[in-house]
Amino acid sequence: MAPDVAILQADLRGKTAIVTGAAHGFGRAICLALAGSGAHVWALDIVADEVAQTAAQCRAAGGWCEARALDITQPDAVQVMVAEACSGGTHVDILVNNAGGVLGQVGQPLEAVTPGQWNAIFAVNVSGAFYLCQAVAPGMKAARSGRIINISSGAGLTISLTGIQAYAASKAALVSLTRQLGHELGEWGITVNCIAPGFVRSNPNTERQWEAMGEQGQQRLLDNIALRRLGTPQDIAYGVLFFASEQAGWISGQTISIDGGK
Repeated sequence: MAPDVAILQADLRGKTAIVTGAAHGFGRAICLALAGSGAHVWALDIVADEVAQTAAQCRAAGGWCEARALDITQPDAVQVMVAEACSGGTHVDILVNNAGGVLGQVGQPLEAVTPGQWNAIFAVNVSGAFYLCQAVAPGMKAARSGRIINISSGAGLTISLTGIQAYAASKAALVSLTRQLGHELGEWGITVNCIAPGFVRSNPNTERQWEAMGEQGQQRLLDNIALRRLGTPQDIAYGVLFFASEQAGWISGQTISIDGGK
């Protein structure tokens, strides 16, 4: 296996998994971890070339992974994608709603935010996750089993370092959706849980944030972390593996912060 693949004692052989936002960062690490644990992984992202690289890395490490370009804000396209993943007569066992972000936006005063900016972030951070949950739910219900894992953010539990109101609000909405769906789907043996990562240098946006902080700002951020260091995408992948595993079978509706301690 590749040296940076996160492996937990999770036997996922025979399981089908969908991971959104799989082109880089958390999504790529999660795909590598799930494939490394035996799952058949469908890696989805709107960035076709980078998500293809994710699938190639999974296969090079000995795992099974197929990449597809998908805009998760389009519910019809989501239904088609899930139908393809289930075309062999199987169902989706594991759904990881990782896609999201700030879409290149920057913090600005409340009164300057346009409806388009607000709605675009909610579409990818919340609506996309909802559409995926809708699409996989029938198969999970029929199997009376399933794992849905949402990737929120520490911004959904407190405030966002980005200063982007829609980002903080949408990530909080994902935490609330997790609780609601956990309650609704539990009777079919489906668990729904959430991870709220702290600041991790995992993609071009977070790299720009890190550089913009300057040395003093970077040190202040580290000083507010109990472990005095930043985490890695693999740290988030470990959390996903736990929620996907049999060991987490009696945990649902929960949000765990993976942030080094605050």
